[in-house]
Amino acid sequence: MGGSIVNMRVDVIIITKNSERMLKECLRAVYENVPLNRLILVDGYSTDKTLEIVNEFQKKHGNVLVIQDNGTRATARQKGIEQVETEWFMFVDSDAVICKGWFKKAEKHMRQDVGAVWGIEVWSTIKNPAILKLFLWITRKIFDLRGGTHDTLIRTDVVRDIKIPKVLHVFEDAYIKDWITQKGYKLIACYDPFCIHYRPASVWTIRGSLNIIADSIRAGRLTLFIRLTVAYGFYTAYSVYQFLANNIKRGAS
Repeated sequence: MGGSIVNMRVDVIIITKNSERMLKECLRAVYENVPLNRLILVDGYSTDKTLEIVNEFQKKHGNVLVIQDNGTRATARQKGIEQVETEWFMFVDSDAVICKGWFKKAEKHMRQDVGAVWGIEVWSTIKNPAILKLFLWITRKIFDLRGGTHDTLIRTDVVRDIKIPKVLHVFEDAYIKDWITQKGYKLIACYDPFCIHYRPASVWTIRGSLNIIADSIRAGRLTLFIRLTVAYGFYTAYSVYQFLANNIKRGAS
């Protein structure tokens, strides 16, 4: 399967929990750049304006399915996959904005031996070209180890029978990646298409890093986390740099 795919529609799964910060921009980009069959939104009982935003898109497009789940990212992704009715589907993070023409750029990779196509994530705060180049290289290496679901197109039949361990609140993407490759399919990692990821500032703080370590131990994926330590060290160092830069700017104003 390659080239133009006539009249193909795909379901898109988005996991939310108090995701109002970037959700409207995320959904707008999905509707503009993906031939959408249904938006499958798995919500963790949000108490902010998340569901109000989703309802706006339902009123406009009439193709939104909302499911609620109070478990882990694993249980949320599992519930989403079980609702897919298209040949291919996408995972998109609720704080990611996919690039213009995302699906058209991904089409050329949808061959018979391909199980998933991943568009690289670019953090919204990175402006320096040298830092961006290093970031893109490291992020690509991380995908090789653990996969990713920021903006990922997946062949449905390959994961139709997947049972993601419920304990995996982190590294559920690694489980999905391993499942696809064990089925004998390739995962294609792209620099184009891509998404801009508007990560919250709390993600790569010291506290955030400790939470990831704790989650890794609970999920039984500490070995994988250790293999990713150098890359995550770069992320943490960048976050510290960003924090200091912002405080210097505030102090000078």
